Amino acid sequence: MDWKRISFFFLTVIVVLGSIAATSPKLVERIKLGLDLKGGFEILYTAEPLTAGQPLTKETLTQAADSLAKRADSLGVAEPEVSTEGTDRIRVRLAGVQNEEEVRSLMSKPAVLTFRGPDGTIYLNGTDFVENAAKLSYDPNTKQPIVEIKLKDRQKFKDVTTKLTGSTLSIYLDDQLQSSAAVNYPIDSDSAIISQTNVNEATKTVKLINLGAMPLKLTEKYIQRVDATLGTASLHQTARAGLIASILIFLFMVIYYRVPGLVAAFTLITYIWVLLAVFDFMNATLTLPGIAALVLGAGMAVDANIITYERIREEIRAGKSVLSALKAGSKHSFRTIMDANVTNLIAGIVLYYVGNGAIRGFAVITMMSIIISILTNVILSRWLLHLIIRGNLLKKPSYFGVKEADIRAL
Repeated sequence: MDWKRISFFFLTVIVVLGSIAATSPKLVERIKLGLDLKGGFEILYTAEPLTAGQPLTKETLTQAADSLAKRADSLGVAEPEVSTEGTDRIRVRLAGVQNEEEVRSLMSKPAVLTFRGPDGTIYLNGTDFVENAAKLSYDPNTKQPIVEIKLKDRQKFKDVTTKLTGSTLSIYLDDQLQSSAAVNYPIDSDSAIISQTNVNEATKTVKLINLGAMPLKLTEKYIQRVDATLGTASLHQTARAGLIASILIFLFMVIYYRVPGLVAAFTLITYIWVLLAVFDFMNATLTLPGIAALVLGAGMAVDANIITYERIREEIRAGKSVLSALKAGSKHSFRTIMDANVTNLIAGIVLYYVGNGAIRGFAVITMMSIIISILTNVILSRWLLHLIIRGNLLKKPSYFGVKEADIRAL
């Protein structure tokens, strides 16, 4: 017996299982659930230019989608899914939203801030103001709420007010007059104020200005609400089905392949744990297609072990020693396993680049599953088998589910 290798084998198993037991509850708790599991709503927008004659390009559509994503983030929506479709549509999926009407009202507003003269001439627009710098304040004299905004170019504001001295300067937000004041002298400052009637309106104005300007006009094509109860039920049913399937797979592997089956069960548990850890590290959102990809990856992981173990059993039946059978079986099965995994990896890459939304999420988890499966159910599994076989712990063919009568003499 090579106790050094055997001890290293059991130490590895104990450390990994201990880490899994210690970290799994927190990993599961931190995973963010998508719309189909947590509930929320989905909106499909149609986009059109803000002004007649303005072209609607792919770049402008992408810019509008990015703006929607930033708005959803600023409103506290966890992991919004925003994607463009065709030439004039944007799909938004928002999970776990409580104040739906407020979110909807703020998501698609143009939020174009302009300073205009008495004849309607626009002297300053959204690009002249510091992004995300609007804030709620109070007039020191009247104690009324006001909105303070910062300008990028102090001199430009001075030039504008110099030109309008003796006239009026009006502030508009989405073509709605916010405030108007007489300009009695040039204003040498990098800030301006918008008078408000109450705190609620002031807060809403601040939020709207800080969301940034929307480059396109968006109209809701349709909205679909998803009940969280349905999503939770689906998650519980999927988890229950996955647990039952895993137990049945473990039993099959142990009964049919004996000791290697135990190693396969251990590496499969490790695979799921590593995948959840990577998922948590990426701060990704779990959806039902994502769960499907995870289960599919688990099936591929088991398949890799089965291919390897069958080749090892064939070598043992051919009369080779257990160690020689392990080397030959591992060598002959490796190419088959890698061919299958590389093929699926290519399919995942194609799905990611041609798909969107849930399809991309499925593709990402599929690719992650393949890579982690190779690390755990190919490399780790074979390394553990090498430890216990070279440690002379497994000498009998029966440990691999091979009967003595089936072994052919060389």
